[in-house]
Amino acid sequence: MSRPVAPFGVYVHVPFCASRCDYCAFATWTDRHHLAEQYARAVVAEAGRADLAPATSLFVGGGTPSQLPADLLAEVVAAVPLATGAEVTVECNPDDATEALLATWRRAGVTRVSLGVQSLDPVVLAGLGRRHDPEAVIRAVSLVKAAGFPTWNLDLITGGAGEDDASWQRTLERALGFDPPHVSGYCLTVEPGTPLAADPSRHPDEDAQADRYLRADEVLRRHGLAWYEISNWAVPGHECRHNRLYWQQGGYRGLGCAAHSHAGGRRWWNVRTPERYCDLVEAGVEPAAGQEVLDDQARAQEALELSLRTRRGVPAAALDGADPALAGLVRADGDRLVLTPRGRLLASEVSLRLRVAAPA
Repeated sequence: MSRPVAPFGVYVHVPFCASRCDYCAFATWTDRHHLAEQYARAVVAEAGRADLAPATSLFVGGGTPSQLPADLLAEVVAAVPLATGAEVTVECNPDDATEALLATWRRAGVTRVSLGVQSLDPVVLAGLGRRHDPEAVIRAVSLVKAAGFPTWNLDLITGGAGEDDASWQRTLERALGFDPPHVSGYCLTVEPGTPLAADPSRHPDEDAQADRYLRADEVLRRHGLAWYEISNWAVPGHECRHNRLYWQQGGYRGLGCAAHSHAGGRRWWNVRTPERYCDLVEAGVEPAAGQEVLDDQARAQEALELSLRTRRGVPAAALDGADPALAGLVRADGDRLVLTPRGRLLASEVSLRLRVAAPA
């Protein structure tokens, strides 16, 4: 009888975008598409040299993976050894979705498409610097469903300029009208150096964001999507396996520029620019730019912080349940403590009170 394959993930970074969103601080470029073939070949080469274990999940993110020609993305997916039944996720901008592109992805073994919707209000989309409109989302969802992917995801963001409670409610209702099996909902953050950071008039109101997060949790749960991580809800069985690997401190390998890897408490990351990355790989040089190693205490602390974000919560001994500062922020679930909806909004503050058990 064969033993189950140990969970192991691979992340591939695609740094190309048609335009840059005003809130984005990721390693992405709008003027590097001429590197697409060279970059894909470099990722394939890096994968071949990495002696990868069979991946139980592969996630292609960015940037905008749907800006990479579909045949090149298929070559990248084929370069990663996959365990039987592996989850293969690719992020897609709604206005990039075509029948041909999605059919190529499906033939390549992609099992999950994550659509970057963010909002279904054209005013809010414009305030975020997004280039698609709600009609593009309708078309993209229809195409994803018709292509027969086993599961798919909608990404939403609250806090964009021009958004109010009513427009957020409309976005939620329209999104749920698509019957998505998974929804990720994030609060807009202001990253240094972005156009959003330079325009205080568009900065989000944190109190309004908190109210809208709670509203989203209520509406999504009522629609049958269960919360399983602070920013993620899913129909049971449609949770993102790859992201769960991160929250469980699993091992993963990052391929491509700026991609991060983790193994046994050691983290390392590749050089940031695609040109430098391609040059190093073509020269046979490891493209890593730096690393950090966590000691046992730091790893144990991080494990608690990550688990606190999830539906699993943390062992009761990790928090003082009698601490009045935690009232209404955590609830008991057997021998564990789990964040309440209000507690999720204050997860960073709760995590400051976590305590790692002393070694026996």
